[in-house]
Amino acid sequence: MKIIKWLEESQLVSEFSVLEYKTFENGFYIYIKSTLKDNSNLFIREYSDSTERNYSYHWQSSGGKLICRWDNAPHHPGLYNFPHHKHFGKKVDPSNEMTLHDVLKFIASYNVK
Repeated sequence: MKIIKWLEESQLVSEFSVLEYKTFENGFYIYIKSTLKDNSNLFIREYSDSTERNYSYHWQSSGGKLICRWDNAPHHPGLYNFPHHKHFGKKVDPSNEMTLHDVLKFIASYNVK
């Protein structure tokens, strides 16, 4: 599974735990908690089947404060690439980060070590 591979290969991730994993005929659901080298946490949720894919990547400080969350819940229809968006602080912006790989690259740009 690419999600696990990206976590294992990332220089940012110090550890991760799969909290929930379900498979079914045409897809899967996975929920992971990862701890990054700076002690921030990235919570990963993905649901995928043959007709849809839903994701949420929630990055928070070690104290639990939201840094950024990426998801494709359809509740910001005015964005140019609806439904993909990110919550950066209190601001909601369109997002081009739609996979865990993209999100890890974004986090790396913030010099998490």
